[in-house]
This record gives sequence, structure tokens and C-alpha cells, in this order.
Amino acid sequence: MTKSEHRNAPAAEGADAMQSILINGVAAAGGISALDRGLHFGDGLFETIACLHHRPRFLSLHLERLARGCGMLGFSPPAMQLLREEIEGVAAAQERSIVKLIVTRGEATVRGYAVSGREQATRVVIRYPWPVENPVLRQQGVTVRMAAMRLGENPALAGLKHCNRLEQILARSEPQAAAFAESLMLSRSGKLVSGTMTNVFLVDGPPHSPRLRTPAVELCGVAGVMRRVVLREAARAGIAASECALLPADLAAATEVFLTNARVGVWPVGRLEERTLTPGPVTRRMQSLLQPLLEEPADA
Repeated sequence: MTKSEHRNAPAAEGADAMQSILINGVAAAGGISALDRGLHFGDGLFETIACLHHRPRFLSLHLERLARGCGMLGFSPPAMQLLREEIEGVAAAQERSIVKLIVTRGEATVRGYAVSGREQATRVVIRYPWPVENPVLRQQGVTVRMAAMRLGENPALAGLKHCNRLEQILARSEPQAAAFAESLMLSRSGKLVSGTMTNVFLVDGPPHSPRLRTPAVELCGVAGVMRRVVLREAARAGIAASECALLPADLAAATEVFLTNARVGVWPVGRLEERTLTPGPVTRRMQSLLQPLLEEPADA
């Protein structure tokens, strides 16, 4: 990434950018309980929701993933309609914003890791301003690197967007990482998984019959909402797409690479460390298919 490219990369979401915070539906005044299990153990989940024209994008998909994650962690989520109303309410105040929803198991009723079953879920809704973006990156592509940090493999947590992001934090803290838009991560066994904040897609195969592939998230990684939308829209458009085990060799052989998350939609990769890539026809097709859904926020 050049110096000018880095200056124009999306700004980080910092505490000074917060515009609105609700804790259990009330404007944050007293803060969250010091006994909350999310604070003590990362015992919770979160969703990052892009909001445009005062409306959240793919809100039903976000809430569906959240409910599934709460079920996998073994606690009851807040009422989905309540969450929907709070998210839509804070989104309505700004033309464009990023809304982060955090749901934890709640305040601990006993000391230690064990749960009593009496916990009541805590919900936190935070609205951030939409970061400054460089539109050139969507055309020319972003510069990415391979992280040294690897993701631990645990099928019980695979796919969840849980509150423990320490591996991603360490990856983003590696020397030189700040000079790149994203860092790609491997699992402990050496499989390609994702970026620190994105899912990754590879395009390979002959030009007349390309295939689109994304790493399976059976052992680790987050099953992103935008990843799900890309797979869905590719299938509708007749583009061969699959989730499978991928290795660094597959990444090296790919003719196109792009990244996805709820905010950026599709980010072409223009450079992977020392290798230059050109955003190709499959990447451009997926950008074209998703653009109407991103500009006029779809709910599902």
C-alpha cells in the first residue's frame, strides 16, 4: 500500500467516534456491570451492521446469525424484535453509520466460569460514524499481507462472531501490519481461513469456466453475513461457488482474490505482499450484483 493509499484507507473505529450508546435499551450513563460475563470471559457475541439511508443492511441475516450463536453458546438472546427496534432506532438518526450490537450472557450470578442458568443477557447497541473511504480501492484493489499469527481450531466456536478477538488483535499488531488494508490468516493446521476483519474469496479455473471458492469455517473463522450474501447471489447468477478447505497454494494459484465484510461489500485485492493481482471479471460481476443491495439496503 502506498503512503497516499494508506492515508485514504478506511479510518479505524475509535472511542472518540462514538455517537450513541444504548445499554439494555437505555442511553449509556452508568455503564455496563463490572460483573458482566462478556467483560470477564468474552462470553458473548457481536454483529457489525452497515446502515445506509437511515436503514440497516441485511438486518434479518445479522439477527439470525446472532440467535444461532446464542444457541450454540447456550443462552437465550434478547427478543429479536426488541433488538431490531433498537438498531433501527439508532440507525434512523444518521444517513450513514455503523451500528455494533453486542450481546453477552449477562451479569454473573456465581463466581468462576460455570453458569447458573439465572443470567439475563446484556445488550449493547453502539452507533459509529461511517469511516472515510477511498473509492479508488474498490476499483484498483487493496494491498494485503499474510499474518504470522494463526487461528486456533475449535469446531464448537467455528463460524461464531464471539467476543474473543485476541488472535485478530495480535495479527493487526504485527510489525508492518498497519501499512496494509488487511492481514490474511491461516489456521493452526495451515489452512487459509480469512482476514482479520473480512472473509476471503478466490477465483481460479479456466477463463471459460472460472470457479469461486471461499474457505470453509468448520474448524475456525467467522461465517460472515456478506460472505453468505455473496454465495447466495453467485448461485442465483449461475456462478459456480463453494465453501471448501483451501491452502496457501490455492491462494498463490488464484487469478482473482477479493475480500468481503458487512461494510465494504466486495474489496478486490490488488496486491498480496509482493504479488500484483488485477480485479477480474468474476470480482467485477460480484461487485455489480451486490451494488444494488448495498446502495438500497436490503433486509435479507
